[in-house]
Amino acid sequence: MFEFQVQGMSCGHCVKSVTQAVQAAYPQAHVEVDLGAGKVRVDEAGDAARIARLIEEAGYTVSGSETV
Repeated sequence: MFEFQVQGMSCGHCVKSVTQAVQAAYPQAHVEVDLGAGKVRVDEAGDAARIARLIEEAGYTVSGSETV
C-alpha cells in the first residue's frame, strides 16, 4: 500500500477525481482519500511514481509518498 501527501483536495469532487485517475490505470486499486489530512492511500502493487503522476495529472500536487 502506498500513502501520498496530496495538496489541493478539498471536496467530494476531488475524491472522485483522484479515485478515477488511479483506477483508470489500476482498475482493481482500492483508493482511500482523507481530505482533512491531505492523504491518499492506494492499495495496489503498482508503481508509486506512476500513481503519483496520475494524481498530479488529475490536477493535484503530490508532496510526498511512502510505502505503508
